[in-house]
Amino acid sequence: MSFSPLTEALNLLEEQGLRRRRHVLKGPQGARVMVGDMHCLSFSSNDYLGLANHAALVDTLKSAAAQYGLGAGSSHLAGGHMAPHHRLEETLASFTGRQAALLFSTGYMANLGIVSALVGRNDEIFADKLNHASLNDAALLSRARHSRYPHLDLSALEKRLAASRARRKLVVTDAVFSMDGDIAPVPELLALCERHDALLLLDDAHGFGVLGRTGRGVLEHFGIAPSERIIYMATLGKAAGVFGAFAAGPAELVDFLVQRARTYIYTTAMPPALAAALSTSLELIENEAWRQARLRQLIAALKQGLKLERWRLMESITPIQPVIIGSNKETLAVSEALRKRNICVPAIRPPTVPKGEARLRISLSAAHSDADIARLVEALNALERTL
Repeated sequence: MSFSPLTEALNLLEEQGLRRRRHVLKGPQGARVMVGDMHCLSFSSNDYLGLANHAALVDTLKSAAAQYGLGAGSSHLAGGHMAPHHRLEETLASFTGRQAALLFSTGYMANLGIVSALVGRNDEIFADKLNHASLNDAALLSRARHSRYPHLDLSALEKRLAASRARRKLVVTDAVFSMDGDIAPVPELLALCERHDALLLLDDAHGFGVLGRTGRGVLEHFGIAPSERIIYMATLGKAAGVFGAFAAGPAELVDFLVQRARTYIYTTAMPPALAAALSTSLELIENEAWRQARLRQLIAALKQGLKLERWRLMESITPIQPVIIGSNKETLAVSEALRKRNICVPAIRPPTVPKGEARLRISLSAAHSDADIARLVEALNALERTL
């Protein structure tokens, strides 16, 4: 079999500055990582609270592995639902202030499972145009009508909701948009859903553990009380430092997902030792609020230090701090120039972001020091002048 069409496609991506490559880390995740043979100051991880290599999580993992083994061996419904899974679900429900929670293996699987369980033909999904790919794929898989509104345009969304004659309406949105770092106007979205009898799915992958006084996410950030209209989803491999995802909401919703969410029903449960480690992670998030405060300090220092003229730092109060450069090739050149200074910041290009909006995606962590931020700021200010 000839793969020449694939070769041509790869060559075209290379010419356009869109070919992606992986870098191999030789050691744990953290503010400093070993990439190949290079010691690197990293701004490329979603480990926002610095928990991915926390000693308490590692110790819990070891202890739980000794007690429960490695693999769950089965799906949750067929015999793989173990005590650490159940404890974690109860803890997540309590932590988020919801009646119940349900574990999924990944955020992608959570969104696919939730959306396809709740809507289908004769229903309609209303989605922000900058939503994560998992929400877009979930809408396609559901076979519901997929109506995308311009980013954060509530007027356009309301017109679509008012005109819809769908049996069931579902508004889906990132809570924190992963490439821009801006936050969805959740109170206004909820009001629209109440006015037009719609459900609201919030993907809080980048807000959970970060937003709110105690890291409980976007709902705490806005002071929103529990609502039967809200389906809350968040991931556990970013700020929580481990792996997995969950949905939370009314007990009836979670029971329904157990019956109908195919990505929950037909996959092996996560390793129980990871679930145990996540329970420890939640304890740290709850008891060490200094991590969220530290992030806010670092965000302020970065904003104050950058003096950009051609490039643009986007408005964001989250650890996601994108610098818009524009050109794919210039963005790659800047990322490579930073790498030569032993600073790792990923170059994000289309189709992940719109054409002409290639950027550096700076991810801050509570594990970063003031000196780390100063070093990044100095490098970026100098590179904008010289490249």
